[in-house]
Amino acid sequence: MTLAIVNTRAGVGLDAPAVQVEVHLTNGLPGLTLVGLPEAAVKESRERVRSALVNAGFDFPNTRRITLNLAPADLPKEGGRFDLPIALGILAASGQLPVDALESIECAGELALDGKLRPVPGMLPFALATKAAGRRLIVPNACADEAALAGNGLTVLPAATLWEVVAHLLDQERIAPHVLPAPPKAHNPAPDLADVRGQHQARRALEVAAAGGHNLLLAGPPGTGKTMLASRLPGILPPLDEDDALQVAAVRSVCGLALEADWGQRPFRQPHHSASAAALVGGGSKPKPGEISLAHMGVLFLDELPEFSRSVLEVLRQPLETGEIHLSRASHERRYPARFQLVAAMNPCPCGHLGDPRNRCQCTASQIQRYQARLSGPLLDRIDLQVEVPALPPEQLTAQTPGESSEAVRERVMAARERQMERGALNSQLGGKALEAACALDDEERAWLAGVLERLKLSARAYHRVLRVALTLCDLEGAPKPAQAHLIEAIGYRQLDRLLGKG
Repeated sequence: MTLAIVNTRAGVGLDAPAVQVEVHLTNGLPGLTLVGLPEAAVKESRERVRSALVNAGFDFPNTRRITLNLAPADLPKEGGRFDLPIALGILAASGQLPVDALESIECAGELALDGKLRPVPGMLPFALATKAAGRRLIVPNACADEAALAGNGLTVLPAATLWEVVAHLLDQERIAPHVLPAPPKAHNPAPDLADVRGQHQARRALEVAAAGGHNLLLAGPPGTGKTMLASRLPGILPPLDEDDALQVAAVRSVCGLALEADWGQRPFRQPHHSASAAALVGGGSKPKPGEISLAHMGVLFLDELPEFSRSVLEVLRQPLETGEIHLSRASHERRYPARFQLVAAMNPCPCGHLGDPRNRCQCTASQIQRYQARLSGPLLDRIDLQVEVPALPPEQLTAQTPGESSEAVRERVMAARERQMERGALNSQLGGKALEAACALDDEERAWLAGVLERLKLSARAYHRVLRVALTLCDLEGAPKPAQAHLIEAIGYRQLDRLLGKG
């Protein structure tokens, strides 16, 4: 047989489209031609495969003309994942391996020159797609645990060398299917909220943010606990279910990050303020997810918010509304999930001591205005909870009584979220009509609220976010609908709209 076809998959964002490696041997001038939009690393597979076959004890058909086609031809192919399917295709086309042994399998792996298999990124999306196709999957040993996360219904066959793969396909030495030794679990527990002293309003805002999925901005002098509070948010969020954990793991897999240590945990991403727009949203010559996608189903924490470039901050506006990022470039188009909670921290002025009774602010009025103007009104409009974090008096800092634990707060958060899911979505994602119906304000409450919004000069978007926060406060108490007290507290969380003049 001079024609062989091996099934594998490419990596396109979080998708793994099917690719067929077609190998044809014919008479003619000896050589190897590789077509099908291969990039540089794929083109170099010719030399890796040649050496791996020879060093593993197989014959390379040097006297024949070899044509390799990676179909479909219009799909770009990247990375070293095609080494193993190319090698198996050459062996089958040259008669060293039966062609029918390749029909029910898919495979991926980079080959070392001695025939050993090296891991490749993006194996979890690959495994999920192979499972849907109903085939078995052959992977390098280092990728076996990741592929097995796809769950029941997928047979994962791990191998250390090319020789082991061929021996399995020839029924000489069968590879035992890989099974995870134990369900994966996180090894790095989130910090406990009990460590936070005082800051009762900020703790309350953190609980409201967790219960309703709201975005949060903490403003205050240096050293008041803003970063400490933000890092405790993942610990009071409900644990991820299996489907959500797979989504988070798939993003990390495409980025080549380890999955085991953080399996099932809410992500907490903290990019430096020097990060570029591409680092946040993703992209590049070889498109990869950015920080907002790595924070999917978790928390994106932006410390020193005004120090970020304004153009970088503005790219957050659309993902905050839609929950996904759509990258369109001349050569590619990608969609990545980005359903994250934004938590930001900032100082009130360049020196950080505006409003701090312990230290006198040294900034001029124009310096403060320029500093605060780095945050646009549309961005602040999308942050539901805006809270001042004041400096604590010494007696609160030295108090021995711990605050309420993350576990106790998480129980209330989960109960509130259960009430929200009965409506079909978290309050932060509730549409206009559903939001109005859930709040069910009477004429008197509407008139009072309209007057307050007019005096505070809040936008229509801010109005709906006030309703969403009030509904979350209602859910935390288990009340049937928001009362005026809930609306007053929700409006109180828009204090930076007035402080910064962004209403």
